[in-house]
Parts: sequence; C-alpha cells; structure tokens
Amino acid sequence: MNQIKLFVKKFPDDFEGGFAVSGRNENLFKTALDELGGVLARVDEGSIDAACKLLADAGQIVVYGCGREALQVKGFAMRLYHLGLPVSVVGDMTTPPLGPGDVFLSSSGPGETSTVLTLMQVARNAGATNLLLTAQAGGSAAGLADTTLLIPAQTMADDQGPQKTSVLPMGSVFEGALFLLFEVMVLKLKSLTGASPQAMRARHTNME
Repeated sequence: MNQIKLFVKKFPDDFEGGFAVSGRNENLFKTALDELGGVLARVDEGSIDAACKLLADAGQIVVYGCGREALQVKGFAMRLYHLGLPVSVVGDMTTPPLGPGDVFLSSSGPGETSTVLTLMQVARNAGATNLLLTAQAGGSAAGLADTTLLIPAQTMADDQGPQKTSVLPMGSVFEGALFLLFEVMVLKLKSLTGASPQAMRARHTNME
C-alpha cells in the first residue's frame, strides 16, 4: 500500500479516482513510434532497393549481428528462407563457405563491433560482397562494406551526454528500426523474387 501511495504522489496525473490511467503509457508509445518513424523516414529508398537486389541475386547469403541486433537479423534470415533464398546464420552448423557471388549481411549499429569487423574481413578475403547495416557512416565497418544501408538512429556509440537523442535506452531505436526496415525489405524481395504467400507459408517449419 505504501508503494502505491508513493507512486500516486510521484505521478499524480497518472491516477484518476484511485486507478491508473493510460495517458502516460500512450505518451511513451507515441514518443517511441515517432522516433522510429523519424529514423526510417531518413533511410535512403535507393539504398534499400540496392540492398534487396543484392540479396535477390546472391548465390548464398550469410547473416550476422551481435546482441539484440542478432535477434532482428535472425528474424530476417527466417523470412529470407521463406522467400526461397539460400540463407544461413553465422554459427549454424550448416552455414556454407562464402565466395564470389555470395553476400555477407551484417549489422553493426555503432560501426565498431569487433566480431563484425573480423567476419567482414573474412568475407572480403573470400571474394564475397559485404552488405552492412549501420548507424555510423564513418565507422570502421563501413570502411569494409561494399554496400552500406545507413539507419540514422541512436546506438551505444552516441547514447551518452548531449549526443543522446532517444527516450529509448542505448541502441533500442536502432534495433526497432531494423525490425521495421526488414519487414519492408521482405515486401520488396517478395516482389523481386515472385514468391507467393502460399509458397512462403509452405516453407515455414512444421517442427515447432
């Protein structure tokens, strides 16, 4: 009870007749959605189309991301598979070697992730094409990329002090933008590949 009284005292506008109202949550959702919309509105459409064409034409696609970015990248890999594209995730036992004509898609919001840099160099040495998603056009990862898809969002590279622009912590706005961007890319790739909804559903695993 004391905790409830403390909450009411601290956030009196959030309570009406003793019950919490949703205004505060609605404002947080609106702020987060506005941030994501603002980021995605600044992503270059031509770069998205070029990245999709690269993936559609690839002999093999291998993807990689760290931390929460990895969750978004793996979700995208699942949809690439549903589209009928030859895709693997770094670390899977069945990941093939890359070579000329293949694409290594990696995500590094801060642009300096050590594992991404190492794997990009391996892909480059093997003759594969490096497709990078990042928020830092001047980062080390961008220097190794053949094609860069810039997502101008706050990451852990600039979430401290006056550089901080997002209400969301650390790289959350970048990761959220990745999810939405990947969904749009799936729609574009669906058109490029001619994949039907029925064919995509037929490729979904029955082992779950």
